[in-house]
Amino acid sequence: MLKTLRYLGPPTLIGLLLAVALMLLFPQWLGPTAPGLELRRGSPYSGLGSGPVSYAEAVEQAAPAVASLQTTRLANPPGSASAAEPSAPLFGNEAPESPRRQSSLGSAVILSPQGYLLTNNHVIAGAEQIQVTLADGRKTLARVIGNDPETDLAVLKIDLGELPVITLGHSERVRTGDVTLAIGNPFGVGQTVTMGIISATGRNQLGLNTYEDFIQTDAAINPGNSGGALIDARGQLIGINTAIFSRSGGSQGIGFAIPTQLALEVMQAIIEHGQVIRGWLGLEVQGIGVARARRLGLPERSIMVAGIYRDSPALKAGLKPGDILLSLDGQPVTDGPQAMNQVARKRPGQVVPIEVLRGAERLALQIVVGRRPAPATAKPAS
Repeated sequence: MLKTLRYLGPPTLIGLLLAVALMLLFPQWLGPTAPGLELRRGSPYSGLGSGPVSYAEAVEQAAPAVASLQTTRLANPPGSASAAEPSAPLFGNEAPESPRRQSSLGSAVILSPQGYLLTNNHVIAGAEQIQVTLADGRKTLARVIGNDPETDLAVLKIDLGELPVITLGHSERVRTGDVTLAIGNPFGVGQTVTMGIISATGRNQLGLNTYEDFIQTDAAINPGNSGGALIDARGQLIGINTAIFSRSGGSQGIGFAIPTQLALEVMQAIIEHGQVIRGWLGLEVQGIGVARARRLGLPERSIMVAGIYRDSPALKAGLKPGDILLSLDGQPVTDGPQAMNQVARKRPGQVVPIEVLRGAERLALQIVVGRRPAPATAKPAS
């Protein structure tokens, strides 16, 4: 008997260990954990084969089209309060101190083989000279084709051959949680790539620009990254890195990029017209409050007309202060900045249907979109 157990012991032990391992790996084989309890179990983790382990190909595709910018401007322009001025009569060969020149860094993205680049307006604002350094080491000077402070974008042009061009992605399709990579020249250390995810889309009311529709990411964006590329995991451009929220001046995981779709609209308008021509209704809006919205059965972020500009399309269409905006061009109006962006994309002269709630009555009106005037030139009529 002892001899028999001696021969059966090791196989039996191995079998028991194997059974325990199978129960740990596949607990669903044991049936439900409790009567009537429904659980959703994922498939066993398959290890490295479940996703990409490197984004090198995406970087290799996009990085050559991201350039570094060095701008030069006067730190103390002549005539300014801080310009160097002699404090006493000069004698002999003494001369007034020359205004100091200041250099700053940024990034830009090459969009076309014709040499058009996109960057941020704040990167090149006031610059006397803009030097562009390509990833392959070539250097040249750029000229400004045009800028749009209301979206903080600027279009540059360089004259070099065989330019690397970035592939455009679909910023309107990005989702929170998508992997993203930021490419730029932070602090002037050289081209750098950082990785994160899309933290949110459609961010607005941040007080950064007049027109805001930001992609938020936790990919590290630092000074010098402005104007650089935000790409997806396939190396396609989905945004132009623009700003960060930071207490220290460095990245704290809250960065913002202008979506490619908006950036391209601005770029094409600047190249074709020298400026961005935007639609305008000539009204000011404000929220109606959550309690009132619920009472009226409307979305919580519903807005109403707070003021109307003189000789504006809104005034001519018959809109009045207090009207609650329900729909614009067939789309529900549930957010002020979103509606503002929607109107800005309309062509001046285009007729747009608008539905409002005035008291208890729903009104359908037609409004002819006007051209947005320069800031601070129009005055409210009421």
